[in-house]
Amino acid sequence: MKKYKVGVIGATGMVGQRFLLLLANHPQFEVACLAASASSAGKKYKDAVKKWHLAEPMPEKFANVTVMDASADMKAIAQKVDFCFCAVNMPKNDIKELETAYAKSECPIVSNNSAHRFTDDVPMIIPEINAEHLQVIAAQKKRLGTKRGFVAVKSNCSLQSYVPLLHPLKKFGIVSAAVCTYQAISGAGKTFETMPEILDNVIPYIGGEEEKSEKEPLKIWGEISDGKIVPADAPVITAQCVRVPVSDGHTAACFVKFETKPTKEEILKAWKEFYGEPQTLKLPSAPAEFIHYFEEDNRPQPKLDRYTENGMAVCAGRLREDNLFDYKFIGFSHNTLRGAAGGAVLLAELLAAKGYFD
Repeated sequence: MKKYKVGVIGATGMVGQRFLLLLANHPQFEVACLAASASSAGKKYKDAVKKWHLAEPMPEKFANVTVMDASADMKAIAQKVDFCFCAVNMPKNDIKELETAYAKSECPIVSNNSAHRFTDDVPMIIPEINAEHLQVIAAQKKRLGTKRGFVAVKSNCSLQSYVPLLHPLKKFGIVSAAVCTYQAISGAGKTFETMPEILDNVIPYIGGEEEKSEKEPLKIWGEISDGKIVPADAPVITAQCVRVPVSDGHTAACFVKFETKPTKEEILKAWKEFYGEPQTLKLPSAPAEFIHYFEEDNRPQPKLDRYTENGMAVCAGRLREDNLFDYKFIGFSHNTLRGAAGGAVLLAELLAAKGYFD
């Protein structure tokens, strides 16, 4: 297995911390540099991190690494690595400029950020679903004038709780879907200590989340035409997104209507048999079984099921017929593993397997 040197931009934040846990003993990716904002630059990583958010301790191998300035040290960083992960907390336009500048410096970027998700020649990938969209990178490199620099992004974390469950059912002709996501506080970069207002509470608004939930699946299901990804025009998806007092794991209540209504057995069979390129290629972070269905009425649950397949599986339960739609079910995924850093690492493994970092 070919080894690659990687950088983590935005290393001090919650998702950056999760990246470092995942990369500490990765068989293919070796962390060569850590970068963050100017206020963190020049400090040892252990001193730059204002708060370590995760239950697992900070990997010792990174504690004394000097943090670089993500903007000012860009050229030096690009020369040190084969590619970078990016998970910065900045205004969207600033992120877009930063990631484009890295790409133009011939440093591929695998982004956890939303800034480039609707750039039409930037692939937005759920590796099991639309790996073929990586082909648009050739057109992006032509636009940027690069030989190896590009940007690839993963989709919004909440999508992982229902889009992978809808995807195998598209063969039955999905007409419409309604989803309500119940999203963990780590999706906002928070813990119970830093978000006390969530205790004994539900907050019925997450800025921008409903639009992403309705539109991003259509890009994922789109097709490449003339060097651009053209979003699908169906199915119609309507979404409500709610912040709930859960540390990690997004739950989705999903309702779906079909052109040709399948049987419950056909849906369960489609989920059980579904797999994608990560499973075929046996990528290091890929779950052996992508979709796990629970027969119990009270599953999946964040507390019990968030670490299914190391947090990289998508869980489902409570599939049953509906009075208004054809079927309804519960979906679930770990938002900072499958949904954020883990999903980006899996995307990077796919890019590496396909030769995009070479």
